[in-house]
Amino acid sequence: MGALLDTPRTEKFNESGEGNNLRYGLSSMQGWRVSMEDAHCAITQLPGNLKDWSFFAVFDGHAGALISERLSATCVTQLFNYEIGKSSNSQMYTITEVRQGIREGFLALDEDLHKSGSTAVCVLITPNHIFFVNCGDSRAMLIRDGEVGFATTDHKPAHPTEKERIQNAGGSVIVQRVNGSLAVSRFALSLGDYSYKTVRGLGPTQQLISPEPEITVIDRQKDRDQLIVLACDGVWDVMSNEDLCQVVGERMRCVDDLSRVCDEVIDYCLYRGSSDNMSIVLVAFEPAPKVDAELQASDKRLEQTIEQMTNGACRGPAFFSFCFVFTFSLVLQFVCVCVRVCSILTTSIDHQTDQWRCESCPGLGVCS
Repeated sequence: MGALLDTPRTEKFNESGEGNNLRYGLSSMQGWRVSMEDAHCAITQLPGNLKDWSFFAVFDGHAGALISERLSATCVTQLFNYEIGKSSNSQMYTITEVRQGIREGFLALDEDLHKSGSTAVCVLITPNHIFFVNCGDSRAMLIRDGEVGFATTDHKPAHPTEKERIQNAGGSVIVQRVNGSLAVSRFALSLGDYSYKTVRGLGPTQQLISPEPEITVIDRQKDRDQLIVLACDGVWDVMSNEDLCQVVGERMRCVDDLSRVCDEVIDYCLYRGSSDNMSIVLVAFEPAPKVDAELQASDKRLEQTIEQMTNGACRGPAFFSFCFVFTFSLVLQFVCVCVRVCSILTTSIDHQTDQWRCESCPGLGVCS
């Protein structure tokens, strides 16, 4: 986990945009960590002949932010230098070609940038398909008809497939970590000291730590697909897929700003005990939940009431009655505690006095 601050850094970075009939908002916060190691990428329209495709990603750097930042800046260019981008018509690509292009792009990134490590979770949205690309323990989730339609699988060492590869490479899984040290079994990039990638005779995807992405392709259902959520483990460590699905859906009926919804999710995760960096990207399709005027008005009234109480603006009879009752209850509890303590002390003193008398006059019958 690394060193933590005395108090969390709660300043947030926000970004939002729209294109290709999509809206997105994102938020990231350093939190309790001594540095911010997350990065992100959000492109609603890819360049050139892929302008009707969109790409979103979250990267969680390990041992520093260098690689996650480099990934966010170079990932798209590197990925689409391969099979993707060679045709003049984006509709000409087959699913196999896109999958192969993504895989080759990730392996090439591993060769070019090998000073540290980072997880990566990406979604490539085409007119007919959604490509979920995952390498590590960041996660992406599709919300369809208000429920979890799909979620990527975290690459943890204890997962049967990951554990088998680790053991085949001569390693072991101890306390759910690779050789008792690393909690993630796949990285978008290799670790700088190569200690996890030194087994002779094995390719990069067969080593203790693999840079190979897991790619899942889902057909779009344009009348049912509502949202895609991408987030790092700082969010998923304290929220399940179902929890986040429910929270996002409910807040979008009160708030139209996707970045603000992301802010609220991060604040909620901090409240629930997350001590890691936190980043979340929310992508909304046309059927996404819409703001309900009645719920929005109720939410604003609640916010105003909380703000008044916080700022001390509420000074009416009800407020003073509450203060009086609260103070009186505290005083009453304090008096009860004092009486109880005095009773215990008196009993103890009497007992010790009787015992002293018995020891001072043995056989005289004074204490009988």
